[in-house]
Amino acid sequence: MKTKIKIFLLTIMFISASVAAQNPSKPANPFGLVYGGAITENVNGKVNIHPVTYKLNGIDISANIYTPANYDPSKKHPAIVVAHPNGGVKEQVAGLYAQRLAESGYVAIVADASYQGASGGQPRNVDKPANRIEDIRGMADFITHYQGVNANQLGLLGICGGGGYSLKAAQTDKRFKAVVTLSMFNSGEVRRNGFMNSGLSTIQERLKEATEARALEAAGGKILYASDTEITDEMADKMPFDLYREGHYYYHRTHAHPNSTFRFTMSSLLDLMEFDVTTNMDLINQPLLMMAGSKADTYYMTDSAFKLATGTKEKELFLIPGATHIQTYYVPEYVNRAVGKLNEFFGKYL
Repeated sequence: MKTKIKIFLLTIMFISASVAAQNPSKPANPFGLVYGGAITENVNGKVNIHPVTYKLNGIDISANIYTPANYDPSKKHPAIVVAHPNGGVKEQVAGLYAQRLAESGYVAIVADASYQGASGGQPRNVDKPANRIEDIRGMADFITHYQGVNANQLGLLGICGGGGYSLKAAQTDKRFKAVVTLSMFNSGEVRRNGFMNSGLSTIQERLKEATEARALEAAGGKILYASDTEITDEMADKMPFDLYREGHYYYHRTHAHPNSTFRFTMSSLLDLMEFDVTTNMDLINQPLLMMAGSKADTYYMTDSAFKLATGTKEKELFLIPGATHIQTYYVPEYVNRAVGKLNEFFGKYL
């Protein structure tokens, strides 16, 4: 049965070797950014990037703040919190959208999740929903006190897993006046049931394995990790889902970053598998925009959450024609479509 569980985790849960092992050198960009059109230097009169570090529940959080061209800290500007995908870091797709938002006049913040990326926390790669939701609140704490930001004009953009956690954060945190998700991923549902319910038969076995990992940690033993196996291109090509196949190439080849890894502590599954984005969706009373690629195999998660968002009178589902989940991260045509919609939505509600 353990072999069966390992095979399931291999094919379903974005298993990969540490990207750092595959890409030991630092990205060429001076800010570590790996997306197309990234800022390479701060120039007066243009969008600038400001690396910052702040404390959140005793943990050092590594973040980047993007300020718009001709930013005047003596004036008040609207701001956007951007939450990155599972396994991702601030230098990838979240940074791309933060930069594009700054180009549109917003102050944008994107931070590495606690225990992940360049942020602190031990053991490494703990991946618990409560932490990710708190990370989003922490970004709001920091950016609403940043010089030149209007705390009453705060928006939220969550991408992939960050989209799911953004929905949970917005259910209770009303500092967010407008909420957007892109290619939303319900981490709890997938970790519990498998992608497209492909892991229903192994739920109890995986919970047992996570329980044993927790017990081992409590006894001072080795930290066990899921999604810690190297994936080759050949293996990726045989994966049945676009999300994982294209994700392999995005995260490990075209947009790889040393801090980005999909491994997570096995004990995290105890928290992940009891979590579900769609509970309490009726608590969202802010304007809500949910965006997804029309060809995304993850669309069913966006559709489910959107239908349950009955507490807001201002909600919109926006499909990006022809795009898969991962393609919304970097393909210029699809990114431009998404950014155009973001500008329209935040321009109306912030």
